[in-house]
Amino acid sequence: MNHTTSRPESLGLARIAQDLALLAGLWLIAGCSSGPSKSADPGVAEDELLVLVAFDGFRWDYPDRGVSPNLATLEARGVRAEGLIPSFPTKTFPNHYTMVTGLVPDRHGIIANTMWDPELKTGFSMSNREQVQNGAWWGGEPIWIPEERAGRPTAPLFWPGNEAEINGFRPTYWLPFDGSMPNADRVDWLMDLLDRPVGERPRLLTLYLDETDLAGHDHGPDSPETLEAIRIVDEALGLLVRGLEDRGLLSRTNVIVVSDHGMIPTSRDRVFFVDDFVNLDTARVIDWNPVLALWPDEQHQEAVYRALKDAHPHVSIYWKDSIPERFDYGKHPRVPPIIGIADDGWTITTRPYYEEAPIRADGGNHGFDHEARDMQGIFIAAGPAFPSGLRVPAFRNVDVYPLLMKLLDLPAAPGDGDLARVGGLLAD
Repeated sequence: MNHTTSRPESLGLARIAQDLALLAGLWLIAGCSSGPSKSADPGVAEDELLVLVAFDGFRWDYPDRGVSPNLATLEARGVRAEGLIPSFPTKTFPNHYTMVTGLVPDRHGIIANTMWDPELKTGFSMSNREQVQNGAWWGGEPIWIPEERAGRPTAPLFWPGNEAEINGFRPTYWLPFDGSMPNADRVDWLMDLLDRPVGERPRLLTLYLDETDLAGHDHGPDSPETLEAIRIVDEALGLLVRGLEDRGLLSRTNVIVVSDHGMIPTSRDRVFFVDDFVNLDTARVIDWNPVLALWPDEQHQEAVYRALKDAHPHVSIYWKDSIPERFDYGKHPRVPPIIGIADDGWTITTRPYYEEAPIRADGGNHGFDHEARDMQGIFIAAGPAFPSGLRVPAFRNVDVYPLLMKLLDLPAAPGDGDLARVGGLLAD
């Protein structure tokens, strides 16, 4: 396992020496469990800590399925929203980055999980480490940057954007994404950082867990496999809370659990074959499903649009500048000229791909209309900043950012979020 730790160059030789010491200790983490551990330094006054936890693809109703006792405990001593409304498109990278910048994808530039930039003349995908680590893709300023600028270390583990240098800064502690890293090791990596001396200990940490998204895609949101995935991520949350408690940190830690989107069942009976209507040799397909992103050759744009416009009653085709305003999407130069949006539960694919793997259409998906109820995720938070037992209506995920900045006592940058819409979640 490659445990890489990086720091801003401006921290100097003293921080480099700390890096070497950190690397010498962190290689042990993968074999450790969250057992008895060091407590916080006695008698040292510190700020409240903030731990932001993401359950990928965790739908708004998953907490009520009876297999997440740690999440239920967090809810009982804190705040739960009826749902967290994602931004469009309801995909992983765009919405994780929205929550830490307060900008919708059309403004921060991560407009999909897979993109093409006409100025950079290159593509982006979640698995392309070179581009994921290229700061040119990442607009806005995620919450760890002003914290680092203030001289305080941060540890956004596996959060989209954490691997790139943005506005001249990287997080003090970070790892390249490794989906094979066990959840217990992810928690232990964070706990090890909290065992460090006060000046080196981050007060902002994140944790990313993806079992519910993987199970939802492969088996559907109502499957036994997804139920087991809910149990698995809840178990990791329990490890995190117990680790904080063992260190005497829980009483001054705000733990916030969010998800980027929900999940909707798909079916082999609800499929649109785009190659039945368009010769794909004339149009570069940037993204497929359920948002079809097409960049046709200039001479073929009109023909491709006409061929698809009324091709299927469950797929809406738009020029980028005619996408309905409520999607808040289509102005960024990375949005291709033609966008198709499938109705909830429909799949966009080609016949060869479908014939190769038809089962992939019989599971679950996200990316659909952000106003669909089952695209909503969760927001559950507890800690000294939150009252106990409060239930609030669903709110937009752009409003997570100003809330996080309030908890960090940092000024929020202008954007699409508004603290006034979520200020009632706080105890004061």
